[in-house]
Amino acid sequence: MSKFFKRFYLGIVLVFLYVPILVLIIQSFNGGKSRAKWEGFSLRWYEELLHDQAILGALQVTLSVALIAMVFSTLLGTLAAIGIYSMKRRPQSVMMTLTNLPNTMPDIVTGISLMLLFIFAKVDRGYVTMALAHITFDVPYVVLSVLPKLKQMNRFTYEAALDLGATPGYALWHVLIPECKQGIVTGALLAFTMSLDDFVISYFTSNTDQNLSMIVYSAAKLGVEPTMYAVSTLMFLVILALLLIINRRSKLEEI
Repeated sequence: MSKFFKRFYLGIVLVFLYVPILVLIIQSFNGGKSRAKWEGFSLRWYEELLHDQAILGALQVTLSVALIAMVFSTLLGTLAAIGIYSMKRRPQSVMMTLTNLPNTMPDIVTGISLMLLFIFAKVDRGYVTMALAHITFDVPYVVLSVLPKLKQMNRFTYEAALDLGATPGYALWHVLIPECKQGIVTGALLAFTMSLDDFVISYFTSNTDQNLSMIVYSAAKLGVEPTMYAVSTLMFLVILALLLIINRRSKLEEI
């Protein structure tokens, strides 16, 4: 009986989470604007989406910021993970606490903090500040993806390469990086996913509706057009695909 209630509770939670998303996806193929009446299967809203310059512009900004954040956060996060890995136990513990802290804080705290930083530095908020903010909150995810792979390797492999005549740069590129390559790829995909899906931090570090999540939020205040259903469906499918890839890679790493 206890097992039945556990499964029943899990089922209720899954229904509560995913039925609204399923309804949204179905509505994106509804031929009419009415949310209460099905007017036939149609790709009308996806076609209109392709001609909506505002949404296409926001999509371009979203993808470019996500790619920039992925590249720089992967580079910085990988180097930071290597640095933390080489520390002694107590400094390493302190750095891991500082790394985990941004992941436990609400996004609104991070967003407001970064906004105040840009205001204090007298930097106009826009595309650049949004990209910098995305890089900042993506770095810890990369560190937490790469560090476990480093801990699985032999600590003396890098030193052995140096003893055999390799330069630090050569040993880094040909010894450390290959050892944690799977973690780096997983961290990069996770950074891209987090950046693609972000709204709160983008809202506070940018002064206009520049990315897709902000466009959807603004549209919701005025009345959601069916094209927003199409946009949301595409975003959901892309993020779902990336998460499936990340989970698949994580399982392969555990083997």
